[in-house]
Amino acid sequence: MNLLELIQTDLGNKFPSNSFTYSTQNGSHMVEVAPDSVVPLLRHFKGTGQFDFLMNISGVDYPERSKRFQVVYELFSSRSAKRFRIKTNLAENEAVPTATTVWKGADWFERETYDMFGIKFSGHPNLRRILTHHQFVGHPLRKDYPADKQQHCTESLPIHFDYDPNYDDSKGLQPPRDLVPLNIGPSHPATHGTLRVMVQLDGERVYRANVELGYLHRCFEKMAETHPYNQVIPYTDRLNYCSAPINNVAYCKTVEKLLGVEIPPKAQAIRIVLMELSRIIDHIICIGANAVDLGALTGFFHLFQYREKVYTLFEKLCGARLTVAMTRVGGMANNPPDHWFNDVLQFCKEMRQGVDELDKLLTGNKIWIQRTRNVGSIRAEEAIEWGYTGPCLRAAGVALDLRKSDPYYGYDTLDFDIPVGTSGDVYDRYLVRVAEMRESLKIIETVSKNVPSGDYTIRDKSIVLPEKKDVYGNIEGLMNHFMLVIKGLRPPSGEIYDALEAANGELGFYLISDQSGRPYRLKVRAPCFAIYQSFAKQITGGLVADVISILGSMNVIAGELER
Repeated sequence: MNLLELIQTDLGNKFPSNSFTYSTQNGSHMVEVAPDSVVPLLRHFKGTGQFDFLMNISGVDYPERSKRFQVVYELFSSRSAKRFRIKTNLAENEAVPTATTVWKGADWFERETYDMFGIKFSGHPNLRRILTHHQFVGHPLRKDYPADKQQHCTESLPIHFDYDPNYDDSKGLQPPRDLVPLNIGPSHPATHGTLRVMVQLDGERVYRANVELGYLHRCFEKMAETHPYNQVIPYTDRLNYCSAPINNVAYCKTVEKLLGVEIPPKAQAIRIVLMELSRIIDHIICIGANAVDLGALTGFFHLFQYREKVYTLFEKLCGARLTVAMTRVGGMANNPPDHWFNDVLQFCKEMRQGVDELDKLLTGNKIWIQRTRNVGSIRAEEAIEWGYTGPCLRAAGVALDLRKSDPYYGYDTLDFDIPVGTSGDVYDRYLVRVAEMRESLKIIETVSKNVPSGDYTIRDKSIVLPEKKDVYGNIEGLMNHFMLVIKGLRPPSGEIYDALEAANGELGFYLISDQSGRPYRLKVRAPCFAIYQSFAKQITGGLVADVISILGSMNVIAGELER
């Protein structure tokens, strides 16, 4: 029996009078249920251990249907790497019960769905806007909301604690008579972007905390609906701009899976090298910026010279350094120049020495240890509850890495380890990232020494633009170029959720195609969006100095967080 048959039998026994509708699309198994059945199903799957992660919640707008909205829940099992999708349909004024009673991590996903679509989740403890401001009117991801309609916030934003679900009385704090309000961000060097943290201090201890998002929200998903598939690629660079090529690859990989095409081995090898180089520089930024926030300026200067070396490699490959847009649906934009892989191998030698020097600078440093050890600790069970993935999850002791558990592009043939920690604190997150840089170097060296021959892209005229020499040199190439630009890439109708292991964790895209030249719906599952949910809880009861330490270890990138 396959997964869907097993689930169908299981749910038939548990809910004998059900009217569930089962289906499979593009290898994804799913069930469609009534709104009041969603939470019982989620609780059943979690309680039986079939799926331990609520990985994503998406909203979809079908204005021509009587039940206009659809809510989609993506479940994941860390044991088997299996995924399952639950879907429910709602009319304009209907509500679906909140999933926060089952998974803590449903909190922000439901608030985002409410903000973007107006879908209500009954019983949610704090169902208010999260990405748009409090003066915003309407819901931007509805199909009838104009893509060019902007609404500016004209009121000042005070420090507010109108709702505080994360205050934990078990920490033994008693309400003092005099609390000092403190506003950190959104313009503060230690927030590394437009993040706003609001705290009330009892002396140097955080009595209460709250966070506010939305200062960098560009509505990437709305832009994706109004642009052809290939024109979405540059927008993905602006998600996690610290490791832009990984975003390119994740998006193109999703579209390719919907198209049912496999890219050539050489393109896979190039993508692996680019992703691992990106993982290294992402960890460099995380560790270097966190270190400089805590006073270790030398580590910051030391690491960033290697980041610049990687940008030089990107520049040799495509001409751009930060936002590169070098991946294409079907492969890569171009062949690497001569000796590029030799340059990559030379960088690996230098970077390995750089990691060793970083080890000497920080790992045994007394001040670094005092500022990071036992700060922001989180148990594995709680990390899963919130939806942690990536280094923050592995630091808590969960050896989950999609490159191993659900391999792609031949990662299963490569020899590398998954570093894990024990306490999930800031120090363990640092150690995991350092170890991951070493593992990435091993992967890059192995692949760069054994690059397959062949083409760097597929040669399907309905997917890939012809080369310029053909566009300018013969009428067939010119017409192929013309038709693909005018008609656009047109995947078959259907839906898919696909993900890979980005530097911060699982980066996933939920894509719906209506066979037009643009995505009907493109939802981004950003790894740090789930991780940052727990931030207010993590800093409550701790020292104000630890707020910056914990924030830096989470590696929250505003472009990815808010999209």
